[in-house]
Amino acid sequence: GLPYDRSNTTMARFRMCRSCQREYDDPRDRRFHAQPNACPKCGPRLMLWDSEGKELAESDAALAAAVESIHRGEIVAVKGLGGFHLLVDATNDAAVGRLRQRKHREAKPLAVTVPDLITAKELCHLSPVEERWLTSPEAPIVLLRRRGRSSIAPAVAPDNPNLGLMLPYTPLHHLLMRAVGKPIVATSGNRSDEPICTDENEAIRRLAGIADLFLVHDRPIRRHVDDSVVQVVMDRVMLIRRGRGFAPQPLTLPDVEPGILAVGGHLKNTVAVSLRGSVVVSQHIGDLDTAPSRSAFEAAITDLAGIHGVQIHAVACDLHPDYASTQAAERLGHPVAPVQHHVAHLFACLAEHRLQGDCLGVVWDGTGFGTDGTVWGGEFFHWSGGEVRRIARFHPFRLPGGEHAVREPRRSAVGVLYELMKENWSQQRDLPPVRCWTDREAQTLTQMMKRGVRSPWTSSAGRLFDAVASLLDLKQYNRFEGEAAIKLEHCSDRDGPAYDFTLEDEGVVDWRPVVTAIVTDLRRDVPMGRIAGAFHRTLARMIVSVARRVGEPRVLLTGGCFQNRLLLESAAAVLRRDGFDVYWPQEVPSNDGGLALGQLVAVARGIASAS
Repeated sequence: GLPYDRSNTTMARFRMCRSCQREYDDPRDRRFHAQPNACPKCGPRLMLWDSEGKELAESDAALAAAVESIHRGEIVAVKGLGGFHLLVDATNDAAVGRLRQRKHREAKPLAVTVPDLITAKELCHLSPVEERWLTSPEAPIVLLRRRGRSSIAPAVAPDNPNLGLMLPYTPLHHLLMRAVGKPIVATSGNRSDEPICTDENEAIRRLAGIADLFLVHDRPIRRHVDDSVVQVVMDRVMLIRRGRGFAPQPLTLPDVEPGILAVGGHLKNTVAVSLRGSVVVSQHIGDLDTAPSRSAFEAAITDLAGIHGVQIHAVACDLHPDYASTQAAERLGHPVAPVQHHVAHLFACLAEHRLQGDCLGVVWDGTGFGTDGTVWGGEFFHWSGGEVRRIARFHPFRLPGGEHAVREPRRSAVGVLYELMKENWSQQRDLPPVRCWTDREAQTLTQMMKRGVRSPWTSSAGRLFDAVASLLDLKQYNRFEGEAAIKLEHCSDRDGPAYDFTLEDEGVVDWRPVVTAIVTDLRRDVPMGRIAGAFHRTLARMIVSVARRVGEPRVLLTGGCFQNRLLLESAAAVLRRDGFDVYWPQEVPSNDGGLALGQLVAVARGIASAS
């Protein structure tokens, strides 16, 4: 609760000893009114537990035994500030492999904590801005470009030129890292698709079979908060996950009335509430696929409204009827206003930059429910005169299998090839995605797309990225969200030509000439990096072509696709060259973590969909 006094924190249960109370009461002491003030006599107690919750050691002995366990290659669950971390030696490939196997996290990169800035510079290239954020009070995970050879185990971030680094940010982490003396993996203490563990007894149950030992303390964690993740693009920080250090900092928005709740999307969920003249966005909650995640989502709504004393009178949600957040909004008993997914992305970016007046919004992501019943994701919006109009989009194609295409880029490739070649697509046996299917499967897919059975139309830029990655045989199955698109970015040449495309009179951006050229280049054995780079540069040219036609001087680039640094930098460069002012999300994620803010602002402005 507020105000931030000891009685309103989880330190309330720890009565200060005479010495600590004297420090707390003395205006000349640096611990004057330091709410968490404590010492070994009166403060929280550190303990080491085995996998069944039996205490093995306490205090310094507990810390020393945990360090020895990490050196032996074991996995230690550590209770931190906003939840548990799973720690393992980042230089021990076998140990990291065990963590992946136990956590069922096959390939997604793992974050690494390093003892100090010197070690960080030995592992990665750091610009002055990246160094500033790595050492900032927020202490986020910063995505950095790796140096050549290093001690980091290959299993930490397989085939990835980047590494997510952070420095220790609590006294316990400082003590641990000083004693360990080398990089360690520090990943969220949870099972896949579940919120981070916050209670030691809960951790024993939920992390059973993952952690070998548990380094715990008896100070309760009131709210789970994951580590924030950022990258620096064009010398500006760009949040990818908004958590510890950033949430729940309010965003000043003078024209917003209090009492609106926005419940966000289904993936990367956050929620938001409006106060008088500001909006507070919650910490990252995660995907709402499991019961624990949905419980954390409901708790975040209660906590956010309760701590600020807000009386909710309206609820904003996504247009998709099957999202768990949308269904929860309907049960809250307040008037509900659905906001189209990509309109919410647009308004999140508008709100962050406090922009007034007209602009062009380029909103690209994987999938979002469109007002016409199709799957959107490659959209151009004109915000003018208090109205949002969808003025351009990608040429649509079928997604055979629907949501299965998110996990299988080969399905997006089939949809693209079918749109290009119709029923002759399956005869292109020299193309990698076609070779993935037997003749019988190819016939089934053809009939599905021909009849529109479980094959929705999409204009998604994210699925187009997947299709090109599949054509280049970079990835036919995603082991984690966005893996194919990430590989496509990482293999791209930074210089070279672009492909031709068509911008039709009705605002349809036709990618078919691009894919035709890619197929031709593949058959000519053009290097993969040259093809991937040309694809990115073509997308940037598409954006500037639409911008020229619309003629608005301000262009917003948002949606999950613009986490792609190469795409964002390329698009911003060509737009600026043509005299446009370019904006992109920085304080709030461009992915679905920003939806709640956009939903709330759209409802506050009386906008709920796009025509």
